[in-house]
Amino acid sequence: MCFRKEKTPPAKICSALLLLAAAGSLPFNDAQFDPDGYFWAVIHLLSVGAYKILQKSLKPSALSDIDQQYLNYIFSVALLAAAAHPTGDLLRALDFPFLYFYRFHGSCCASGLLGFLVTLSAVKLKSLVAPGQCAAWLLLAQVATAGSSVLLFEGVLTRAAVGCLLLGGLGEALLLFSERRGAPR
Repeated sequence: MCFRKEKTPPAKICSALLLLAAAGSLPFNDAQFDPDGYFWAVIHLLSVGAYKILQKSLKPSALSDIDQQYLNYIFSVALLAAAAHPTGDLLRALDFPFLYFYRFHGSCCASGLLGFLVTLSAVKLKSLVAPGQCAAWLLLAQVATAGSSVLLFEGVLTRAAVGCLLLGGLGEALLLFSERRGAPR
C-alpha cells in the first residue's frame, strides 16, 4: 500500500509548505519568465514524486545507490527523449541561438560531468557519515550551487525572486532540521 498512517512532524509540514510557496511564487516573480522551462520543471517534479512514491511503496530492493542512480538517468533520458517530440521541443532545438557555439557544448558537457561527480560524491558520502551530516553537506552543496549559478549565468534577479530563493533555502534547512530531529540517536 502506498499510503501509511505515520505522524508527520509539524516542522516537516512547515518545510513542505515553505518549499511549495517558494516554488509556486517563483514563476510570478521571474523577470525572464519562460513557460517552457517551468513546464519541464513540473514534469521533473512529477517524475521525482512518482519515483519516491514507488520507492516507498515497494520493498527495499537489492539495487545499490549507484545502480539506482544509473536507472534514474536511463529512465530520465528515455522519458525526456520521448516527450521532446510531441511537445515540439525537439524541432525547436534546431532554432536555439547557441546551438552551434563550442562554449554552449562545453558548458553542457561540464554540467553533465559535474552533476555525475556530485552524484557519485553524494553516494560515497552517504556510506561514510551519519545521515544527518550527509543531509547537511548536501544542503550546503545546494546552497553553493544556487549561489554560484546566480553569479555565473546572466539573469535578472528581482527582490521578490531573491525572496523566493531564500524561502526555498529556509524550507530546505527546516526539512534538514526536522529529519535530523526525528532520526533515531
